[in-house]
Amino acid sequence: MEFLPEKINNYVEEHSQPEPELLQKLNRETWQKVLVPRMLSGHLQGRVLSMLSKLINPKNILEIGTYTGYSALCLAEGMQANGELHTIDINEELVDFQRKYFDQSQYGEQIVQHLGNALDIIPKLDKTFDLVFIDADKNNYPKYLEIILPKLKKGSVILSDNVLWSGKVVEKVKKDDKDTKALLTYNKLLNEHPQLETVILPIRDGLTISRVKG
Repeated sequence: MEFLPEKINNYVEEHSQPEPELLQKLNRETWQKVLVPRMLSGHLQGRVLSMLSKLINPKNILEIGTYTGYSALCLAEGMQANGELHTIDINEELVDFQRKYFDQSQYGEQIVQHLGNALDIIPKLDKTFDLVFIDADKNNYPKYLEIILPKLKKGSVILSDNVLWSGKVVEKVKKDDKDTKALLTYNKLLNEHPQLETVILPIRDGLTISRVKG
């Protein structure tokens, strides 16, 4: 599925900040060597993540779903000099791929990789996070929200990817479509949660910005 008409997408990318050279390399290698490269954030969304992180200027960042490390590097661009980015993924095969690019960046020593189930790992992290990016298995989005809220403070921001799910959120849901059902529940939770204020941006496959009110 094309998220925007090709001409519009090209125009937007041409009139947005250029994709850094290291991320261009990561982008190319992901498409050459890794399964389901469509999962990559890519140029436009990557620049959006970078801009949001720079505006927030977080000390501690949590990412749920590393994939090949593209979004982590984008988020790290706005991180404070003494900050840390903790990124979690369950795919052991991508750990070395991620680390190769992390170490080529200026943020390598600040990026901490965690391998395993995020629902098990997050409760053990003794950190308060200023920025969280959720881009993992959609079925667990509501559970991720539940376990990250205690680790956030007033003004912390949650970014959630794929919340429009290729338009499936406005179509009749198939009985066996657990991911779409979970996203519908999740989007409703974000919108109605008393601790959060939320807006969905129709960028790529849908990006939600949620801010903790306190």
